[in-house]
Amino acid sequence: MVYNYLKIALRNLRKYKFISFINLFGLTIGLSCCLLILAYIVYETSYEDHNPNASRTYRVTRQFNSEEGKVWLHLGTISPPFAPLLKNDFPEIEKMTRLINFSPVAMMANEKVFNQTGVFVADENLFDIFNAQVIVGNPATALKDPFTVMLSEENAKKYFGNDDPINKYIKMEEQFDFRVTGVFKSFPSNSHIHPEILLSAPTLRDSAIYGEENLRTNWGNNSFFTYIRLPANVDPKNIESRFPAFLDKHFPRGENSSAKPSRITALFLQKMTDIHLKSHLDYEAEENSDIRRVYIFSIIALFILLIACINYMNLATARSVLRAKEIGVRKVAGALRKEIILQFLSESVLMAVFAMLMAIGICILMLPYLNKLSGLSLNLRYLAQPILLGAVITIPFVVGLISGIYPALFMSSFRPIAVLKGFFKFSGSRFSFRQVLVVAQFSISIILIVCTAIVFRQLDYIQSRTLGFDKEHIVNIPYNIGLNNRFESFRNELLTNLSIKDVGRSTRIPTGRLLDAADASIPMGDSLQPVKAEIKMVAADYSFITTYGIAMKSGRNFSRDYATDSTAFIINEAAVAAIGWKSAEDAIGKAFRYGEVNGRIIGVTKDMHFESLHESITPLVFFLLNTDNGRYNQLSIKIAGTNTRDAIAAIQSTWKKFLPNAAFDYVFLQENFDRLYRAETVQGQLFTLFAGIAIFIACLGLFGLSAFTISQRVKEIGIRKVLGADSSTIVALLSKDFLKLVVIAALIAFPIAWYSMHEWLKDFAYRSTIQWWIFILAGLVAALVALVTIGFQAIRAANANPVKSLKTE
Repeated sequence: MVYNYLKIALRNLRKYKFISFINLFGLTIGLSCCLLILAYIVYETSYEDHNPNASRTYRVTRQFNSEEGKVWLHLGTISPPFAPLLKNDFPEIEKMTRLINFSPVAMMANEKVFNQTGVFVADENLFDIFNAQVIVGNPATALKDPFTVMLSEENAKKYFGNDDPINKYIKMEEQFDFRVTGVFKSFPSNSHIHPEILLSAPTLRDSAIYGEENLRTNWGNNSFFTYIRLPANVDPKNIESRFPAFLDKHFPRGENSSAKPSRITALFLQKMTDIHLKSHLDYEAEENSDIRRVYIFSIIALFILLIACINYMNLATARSVLRAKEIGVRKVAGALRKEIILQFLSESVLMAVFAMLMAIGICILMLPYLNKLSGLSLNLRYLAQPILLGAVITIPFVVGLISGIYPALFMSSFRPIAVLKGFFKFSGSRFSFRQVLVVAQFSISIILIVCTAIVFRQLDYIQSRTLGFDKEHIVNIPYNIGLNNRFESFRNELLTNLSIKDVGRSTRIPTGRLLDAADASIPMGDSLQPVKAEIKMVAADYSFITTYGIAMKSGRNFSRDYATDSTAFIINEAAVAAIGWKSAEDAIGKAFRYGEVNGRIIGVTKDMHFESLHESITPLVFFLLNTDNGRYNQLSIKIAGTNTRDAIAAIQSTWKKFLPNAAFDYVFLQENFDRLYRAETVQGQLFTLFAGIAIFIACLGLFGLSAFTISQRVKEIGIRKVLGADSSTIVALLSKDFLKLVVIAALIAFPIAWYSMHEWLKDFAYRSTIQWWIFILAGLVAALVALVTIGFQAIRAANANPVKSLKTE
């Protein structure tokens, strides 16, 4: 019997080629989108799966609070004294390891020099926590000795070619030699951290790099990613509940603070498998994704699949007019209703199977494009897992049943006598259900159109908003400490070239996070009193502010003409407000203590968006750096926009003259700025793609509904033409009912879209407003698309010969 059903199904697919093609095409596109999104979801949720004990591995994070209990910073790292104390006080900890990011740093071997990224200092037991494949060397001992290093397979080839790198040396910052003791495969793409070069942790004991005393007592340098593994029967919440007592026992109390240490700082355990999708701390190893994106694209996948199923229902029931007599004959011949239902369900399942096979082929072709667009490494192998493979096999049957059940029930209910006598009509209630389906389709389409428009409007707002500094034509280069004693000569030589406008140094640059802070104090009465607000810091040189075109609100910039500027401070307007001074002018000349330095405020800058527009403008202080006690991290060069290539060549030539053994790597600030909003840009592009697909599939459904309706009104159209109605009147009559459905869809879609985007925009501290015209425009686009879809058939019906129309019934 099943064979007979399939044979009849194939015969009908061949007989009604055009409608079958539209049905197959709509389902294929819908299933292709679902498979691509499913591959994305599986990839995003597979992070750390390669680590066998990831489910009981946790990262220790640190939160900072004001004495009033307000959270002002939460880092994914902790300071070095914590690790041995945690291991000692919490015997439940099975394993512990640490990583410290040293990037970017100059590395050299075989006369090859690179500003290397992905350089981490790692404990010797790193591979007890991270399951990376070690190709050469012993993972248990390769990082045991000081000044040893392991390289990723790619970097081993980069520095040593095809030679065996083991026991060869690689030099860091032109002064420290590291012996290569191992080669490992790069961490998988679905890892939240990707070290490429691993320096041994015992190296940190060297006082020229970090020092034994710092490792034991430096509670302020929070740069250590610390991971612990717990036994399966230990509740991490139990460990966390004991952290306050642990902090009060070990953490030194501040000189000016009466609060317990556990009030001003806190430790938490974060599950390793949650880091990629659920962690958005102030310092992460890499940029993470967001679980909300997974939810959003899951909903979009379901929406598109639902539209495709609705499209099939509409076209199948439209085709029922052509198959009414077939059903009547089958019933007269003794076919039971359940047999007719099974026949139509077998056709829809067969169609869904064909669509899935074609969808897999489309996915294979489209994955490289999607990976290029999203920056991901999606692969269909993620769908080959047993559970998901079962889902892929099951989907066609589920889709076939969902999309085919209504047409099957609908067509199996035909009365054979009425059908064979030609008195067959559809009842109004069934027609209204079809209208509901079309409304659902266009509601989804309009929601996607609105969301796409608002995402791109926010991106345009980001690009066009005044940031308070000039981001154009600024080149950023990792600063090399070899310039310390020769920087003025280096700067002056650069400025002899007319294409170089200014040169400055700093610890951080705009588009980066402001994470560094120290205690601030201001005079009150006869003494200095601590400032309650947190003021972040950027160590800069004399030219940093002018290089970035940061405007002064009051006072002046740092100047080489004033020796006292070595202890001077410049703050921003937000800092003035946070301290409680009435105006920028009031701040000038005020005594100010920051960290261990006593000085005076010489200037106030206008507020600027140093960080991304996701963050509020934070109070900020600038001061000159003593290079004997610290180091700059970034060199910023302002160039003329007329001849960028010559400017870069001039910078490179001067760099090589002063630093012949240092790598020259640069990036434009604009690239960093664009990277801040890459996730939103990709999201907007994907919204555009999926909104277009949703509208296209919805139009196929509308095509089926309009064909269905017009076929039922052929005689009415003929009578109207005989009575004198012109074609435009008939087209308007036929289109009006469908446009009403679009209006209803818009009224349903608008509040849903508004709420969704209102919540999305909350991620931005500075955001565009949701304008009413966006919704009207989305509705008009949907109406126009619907009108074009309907109009083709309406015009053809209106121009048909009325004599032939009247003979059809």
